[in-house]
Amino acid sequence: QVRGRVVLLPIMTMKPGPFGNTHSHGDLHNLEIIEDRSGARRKHGLPTRYTKGRFLGKGGFAKCYEVQDMETREIFAAKIVAKASISKPRAHAKLKSEIAIHRSLNHDKVVKFHDHFEDSDHVYIILELCPSQTLNEFMRKRPNKRLSEPEAMFYIYDLIVGLKYLHRRRVIHRDLKLGNLFLDADVRLKVGDFGLAAQLEHDSEKRRTICGTPNYIAPEILEGKHGHSYEVDIWSLGVILYTMIIGRPPFETSDVRTTYRRIRYNQYSYPDSVHISDAAKDLIDGILRTEPQSRLGLDEILGSTWFASQRLPPPVPGTVSAYAITPRVGSSSARSETPERGAADFARIDSPVPRFPLRDRSPSVVAAPNSA
Repeated sequence: QVRGRVVLLPIMTMKPGPFGNTHSHGDLHNLEIIEDRSGARRKHGLPTRYTKGRFLGKGGFAKCYEVQDMETREIFAAKIVAKASISKPRAHAKLKSEIAIHRSLNHDKVVKFHDHFEDSDHVYIILELCPSQTLNEFMRKRPNKRLSEPEAMFYIYDLIVGLKYLHRRRVIHRDLKLGNLFLDADVRLKVGDFGLAAQLEHDSEKRRTICGTPNYIAPEILEGKHGHSYEVDIWSLGVILYTMIIGRPPFETSDVRTTYRRIRYNQYSYPDSVHISDAAKDLIDGILRTEPQSRLGLDEILGSTWFASQRLPPPVPGTVSAYAITPRVGSSSARSETPERGAADFARIDSPVPRFPLRDRSPSVVAAPNSA
């Protein structure tokens, strides 16, 4: 029984395929079952079967469902990608890259990669389930849809720990945002969704793909002339910090072109209606610098005046602990933000865009250009 109705679907028997294992049809069952019969991941050689449960969300080419291992009863999240949506070589290669990068990672601050396989129609990626959803949902539950500075510090510290690990592994995430920061049962942060991640061969390597989510995208990605590296993740961290405290992204507007223009000209401000400490402002300003090499590094962020106000790691705020007691287990969420990858508005975010000169933000307001 899936979402209140009985479905009759064939068991799927797996054999090797380009992403993992493919299937042939077998007997019919009254539960929707995903099955990997390769035996490669079980010592006793028996198939791994998962029952498909509630819908968790969607993004890009994937839909996510809660699934349960029928033998161990362990619960996971399954990211299911229709092969028809990745028929083009570029999309196919990107999914293979996502799988290769994510399965190579093993850290407490990264969503764990459990398994992957395929049938004739879909690719299945089995991941750690984070029952408290994402920071995006967490903020929606908070008064005024924002976090206190102690709460923001608690999560930014966890994000820095995760980013240090990724960057040591020469991985650039390139799509850090509230909706890709997942929360486990204890409401601790884990970085997920490596669909736009890049694996560098050496630390001096630059990438030139125009990709990301518009509200969080770094100016050097938009400019594109000199390429980009780890600093794009630090920029996104600064956007996340601002968003958690203020309640909206610093460059957000009603249309993408204007958002891109504000990012390129580094136009943001702090609303008088929201209290934010001078130390937090100084830190955000030190991160959101147009020139990548002038941005604060991760260790410099931890050494900032803002972080000096607390012992490290920061204590768990009481409001976070209270939320951990009753995670939102029964609800579903599309993890959507405005704007989100895959929406019609953002067809250009993974393709070349016009190059624009960048301007550093001065202490005074920077005048906007007459046109985008």
